[in-house]
Amino acid sequence: MAKSEKPPPLAGGSPAAGLAQLNDRSREIFRQIVESYLATGEPVGSRNLARLLPMALSPASVRNVMSDLEQLGFIYAPHTSAGRLPTELGLRFFVDALMEVGDLTEQERGSIEAQLAAAGRAQSVESALSETLTRLSGLTRAAAVVLTAKANIRLKHIEFVRLEPERALAVLVAEDGQVENRILTLPSGVPTSALTEASNFLNARIRGKTFAEARADLEAAMVQSQARLDELTQKVIAAGLANWSGGAADDRQLIVRGHANLLEDLHALDDLERVRLLFDDLETKRGVADLLGRAENAEGVRIFIGSENKLFSLSGSSTIIAPYSDGAGRIVGVLGVIGPTRLNYARVIPMVDYTARLMSRLIGGG
Repeated sequence: MAKSEKPPPLAGGSPAAGLAQLNDRSREIFRQIVESYLATGEPVGSRNLARLLPMALSPASVRNVMSDLEQLGFIYAPHTSAGRLPTELGLRFFVDALMEVGDLTEQERGSIEAQLAAAGRAQSVESALSETLTRLSGLTRAAAVVLTAKANIRLKHIEFVRLEPERALAVLVAEDGQVENRILTLPSGVPTSALTEASNFLNARIRGKTFAEARADLEAAMVQSQARLDELTQKVIAAGLANWSGGAADDRQLIVRGHANLLEDLHALDDLERVRLLFDDLETKRGVADLLGRAENAEGVRIFIGSENKLFSLSGSSTIIAPYSDGAGRIVGVLGVIGPTRLNYARVIPMVDYTARLMSRLIGGG
């Protein structure tokens, strides 16, 4: 067998332009090639296609159409004397112009709802997300991911606990039950009473606010209250503000579940190599976070196929993601799945969309 070739990179062209060049027969042949690939991962030849088509066509006629599709950049031959597989451009064309998105079954809806409801009752939002990702991964047989924005967590309580003369533990409690501990460096000579006063001052002003909102309000309150606050208490508050304001790396949290699903249904060493590269990509958490961040300002589901996203250009993976929001309609995170380009798009897209809407309802208290 000749050495396997990589599919050509995503070329220019729009689905609308491609659609205009295809008659009904060509569309049906192309649809069969894509659906066969999504089901089996294997190339399909003209003889098998002729048997699958609803119209009577000879293998020679099918080969002529396949040649036209290849010239359009929609399909390619992985090696000589092989059938054809869709290119990334072909998959994009199929998803945007030909695919009919299915609907979830009652069982699938119930499974996702039950997982979210159980996790939401007993645990924090972070834990609920983790449990929901596990279920989403199982249903889609892909890796499930979520990007949460820590900056959107709403605060409930803060407490300073002295560890050493010049070190304290700042305990931050969020409204959703999450607890975050941070080590704080104290100015020299801070008494325990200053820690208590600083906690009281902060707790009177932070409840229900995000980090950013609390910081802005507290800085203004500090200016107004300087005459009433002890100097060392002011320093504790200032140190706390500097400590929990965080940086870009602290503002986002990435959770990935279901790596093992990507090892199922491998057909060749090439598949194994692509999965290995995908595992490497998933370890690059900054890159994955940046990818998911591209959907934070979008409405509904977004789909990235192969090299449309540079992070997954080597592994040839697809990403289907959707944002979710809080009760005020503010987007607070993005969730979805990452897997091979032969994901079952028609089934996965509504799953991701439905899960994101349920998460919005959970966070919003609806």
